Amino acid sequence: MIIVPVKDGENIERALKKFKRKFEKTGAVREMRARKTFEKPSVKRRIAHMKAVYVQQLRLQDEQ
Repeated sequence: MIIVPVKDGENIERALKKFKRKFEKTGAVREMRARKTFEKPSVKRRIAHMKAVYVQQLRLQDEQ
């Protein structure tokens, strides 16, 4: 549970902004989207490998 202490006289928009920041850091939305559909471990590995290759190619292009 996320708790955001609100000081006396503090603006509600400021407290809401703090809440949103804390909620984003927990990663709840990201995890929920990941659990929405099942992804086989082999597919996860393949995607991670393809991403690593892509990033490595970008870094090589920056060096040249």
